[in-house]
Amino acid sequence: MTILQGEGALTADQGDSDKAASAAIVELAGRARASSRVLAQATRAQKDGALLALADALVAAAPEILAGNAQDLERGRASGMSGGLLDRLALDEPRIHAIAASLREVAALPDPVGAVVRGSTLANGLRLRQLRVPMGVVGVIYEARPNVTVDVAGLALKSGNAVLLRGGSAAESSNGAIIATLRSALEASGFPADLVQSIDEYGRAGARALMRARGHVDLVVPRGGAGLIQTVVRESRVPVIETGVGNCHVFVDSTADVDMALKIVINSKTHRVGVCNAAETLLVHADAAATFLPTVLSELSARGVRLHGDDRVRASAPAGVDVLEATHEDWATEYLDYEIAVRVVDDFDQALAHIREFSTGHTEAIVTSSLRAAERFTAEVDAAAVIVNASTRFTDGGQFGLGAELGISTQKLHARGPMGLEELTTTKWVVTGDGQIRA
Repeated sequence: MTILQGEGALTADQGDSDKAASAAIVELAGRARASSRVLAQATRAQKDGALLALADALVAAAPEILAGNAQDLERGRASGMSGGLLDRLALDEPRIHAIAASLREVAALPDPVGAVVRGSTLANGLRLRQLRVPMGVVGVIYEARPNVTVDVAGLALKSGNAVLLRGGSAAESSNGAIIATLRSALEASGFPADLVQSIDEYGRAGARALMRARGHVDLVVPRGGAGLIQTVVRESRVPVIETGVGNCHVFVDSTADVDMALKIVINSKTHRVGVCNAAETLLVHADAAATFLPTVLSELSARGVRLHGDDRVRASAPAGVDVLEATHEDWATEYLDYEIAVRVVDDFDQALAHIREFSTGHTEAIVTSSLRAAERFTAEVDAAAVIVNASTRFTDGGQFGLGAELGISTQKLHARGPMGLEELTTTKWVVTGDGQIRA
């Protein structure tokens, strides 16, 4: 279930509940703004200490968080939630420890606030510095992703921001337990609890109000499916960073090492299916098809992956491997489940043309032994991440050394790709003189 599915569209006429939600969001944003001013006075050591305390608190609260998560999973199964979404929603002890570890990684990273982007001294003696500063109040609208609650809170704390979180009904119990833990740990560390606030109690009206709170909220980031993201992009009056619908491709070139290609495709598709950096389409060069297709189709099918293929793919399928006829819709689909579309392309140009037509600009990968092919692919493919001879699953803030991520931006302004601490800052110019006036 998302904030769009089962809860109605975000574009409904504003009624009494919307007015009440708007007033509430303005009030919460004011508290967030005041809290961010307190945070602005904190040293790096104080912020890092709080991050470590948050990590410890999450581990200590694991029983309560897992109990809430079990409730969410039970509701999800009862409502027919897909396997991919259930996987994204699910928490266990190792995942909680991994989430806590990401906070510790963020604590170990340099503090971006106050960093000098560039500076100079003019001929008239004016000293210029362009400094990184926090965005301020950041709203995040997401679905079925309790890990995002922690990632966003940790990145916001380190980068000097306060956050308003709309986590959706699918993860309501998980997020409730997590946010209560974070707020308690913040207060114990000497910071305002209102640096992290949930607006879930205001439902769809709260999400609408958040998007319309221009002047109170500085930035909105949607994380979720295409419907959620496009609704926020269309409806928000607050500036938006558009994140990661991932119709990601793996192209197996004619020169690809078969064993390497097989490992990369299997990992890209099946490592975790409900995430935006999972592969959704496999393109195979015609010269590699006879050798590669029977094996990869068998391996994917054995792992429970539902296959959609063109005529040449279906003709290559071994006995017992069912391949459905691929449609135009399949090439454009982000499955977020155990499904993949497979196509044979005649040459490199056709592969690039297919990617240009159907890519969402998230992550595109090639498997090749040709330096020329790799260079051409990286030069011509327009995506936030272009990968040579590795899994698409590496497009991730943690894997890129960012500690955690706010999301993966597929737009080109301000931020692109995995967004970490620096992407949660903007800049301001500080000009220091000794009496200069402009003639």
